[in-house]
Amino acid sequence: MNWDDLRIIAAVRDEGSYAGASARLRIDETTVGRRLSRIERALGLRLFEAADGARRPTRQCEAVLAHVEAMAAHAAEIGRLSESVEGPVGRLRIASTNTVAEEVLSPRASDFLRAHPGLTLQFLTASGNVRFSRWEADLAIRLRKPEKGDFAISRLGDIKLYYFEPVATQGEPMLCAYPDELGAIPEMQFLRTKTARARCVTDNVRVIRNLIRAHHAAGVLPEYVCADLLADRRLRATLLPKRRDAWLLVQNHLKRDAAARVTIDWVRACFQEMARA
Repeated sequence: MNWDDLRIIAAVRDEGSYAGASARLRIDETTVGRRLSRIERALGLRLFEAADGARRPTRQCEAVLAHVEAMAAHAAEIGRLSESVEGPVGRLRIASTNTVAEEVLSPRASDFLRAHPGLTLQFLTASGNVRFSRWEADLAIRLRKPEKGDFAISRLGDIKLYYFEPVATQGEPMLCAYPDELGAIPEMQFLRTKTARARCVTDNVRVIRNLIRAHHAAGVLPEYVCADLLADRRLRATLLPKRRDAWLLVQNHLKRDAAARVTIDWVRACFQEMARA
């Protein structure tokens, strides 16, 4: 049973014949009869009776038609949704790390969504990358340049990195580092110049920030999570010479989609605003 079949029931009731329903729906008259027979077998009901040369709905058919008419009304309302909302309409899934979503995107999302009532954003946050090639996301923000694939890649900008260490501490501060699989990132390249061994290893920058905030640890953090640390006089901040690139991935079929375009522009504006700050 499907919506096309159910529409046939209403057409036969309104036109009074298979031929009339066939002309209205622009399908063969034999197809009308075959689909009605299929519905009757599925429901175990007789839908129409022949009377005075016309097809008359049975009592059971009238009950079915009440639901069909409700479904038709809902279908019409769905079709009018885009007319009732100004601007682009759509649902976009954005994949990023937790901290990018929390510190860069979400603080600016409220104004964006209020300005575009037809849009819905779904944030997919994780330390690992979603499988973008399998369409698990519509847009993705990566902090390492991805390999080429069947999607559009563009650079969002670069992110400043700071090395924090306590101004006064007894002995060497506890060094915080990232896992070995992130050895190619600028943060780890800098930390390898330090003689102290890492005492805390994590891919969660908030964990590192909390240790540094206690004034007994040292580590490297991206600019979007360390505004309060830069203002802390008990910490020494060193700007790293290398920066971290941010990249935007977009599914190819969305490059000309209105909802995707306005969302892409907003993501770019988020990173530009962060850089200006």
